[in-house]
Amino acid sequence: MLALLLGGLVLLVSSDAAHQRLTWVLEATTPLISAHPIRGAVLFVAFSALSAMLAFFSSAVLVPVAVQTWGELGTVVLLWLGWILGGSCAYGLARAWGRSVIRFLTSERALARHDARFSPQTPFGLVLLFQLAVPSELPGYVLGLARYPFSRYLAVVAIAELPYAIGAVFLGASVLNRRLGLLLTLGAFAILVSALALRMLRKRVAPPPPPPVQTRAHGAQRASRPPADPRRSFAREERG
Repeated sequence: MLALLLGGLVLLVSSDAAHQRLTWVLEATTPLISAHPIRGAVLFVAFSALSAMLAFFSSAVLVPVAVQTWGELGTVVLLWLGWILGGSCAYGLARAWGRSVIRFLTSERALARHDARFSPQTPFGLVLLFQLAVPSELPGYVLGLARYPFSRYLAVVAIAELPYAIGAVFLGASVLNRRLGLLLTLGAFAILVSALALRMLRKRVAPPPPPPVQTRAHGAQRASRPPADPRRSFAREERG
């Protein structure tokens, strides 16, 4: 996912036509947001929250507009708050409604692969590693299903998403300024961090054990009997 996003941003920076369209969008939207700064900030936080809940939705395309409007620091704060809000909503939906609702919002295969590995007693460091390693929309659902303590989950999201928010804003600024070298460096670093976190997570979290194989009671009883002693059978035949 990060590689695809980086490829799109590189295309946006390297293509004159694509960058001219981005400039046109910025020139059209910046006055509107400046005229309604509070409403614009609320909408940006809401879109950021949705990107933290839905795998098919991303707020990355809005970051250059936000940087142009609120500056780099303001965009980091708004993006970070939006991701925390989205993760909290994902957690709440999973904990309150379970799989019957969240299976429409995220990958059922990803949930099945991870939800059996976490519980309310899972160490904080392991949960933080999970948040860093996988797509941001997944941990909220998994940890909500596991009923992991919300206060600890909130701390995990706040710590894990802050560096990603800073990196996303720097990426957006590099797109605006057409700094291809900085864009590639930051993108490669983000991909490397995510890959290392995923590798460490796989080493620390063992896959759940397979379910026990059930056998029929009669067959189990027969299998549990000790083999007959041939000497006793021979003695019975002699007495007979």
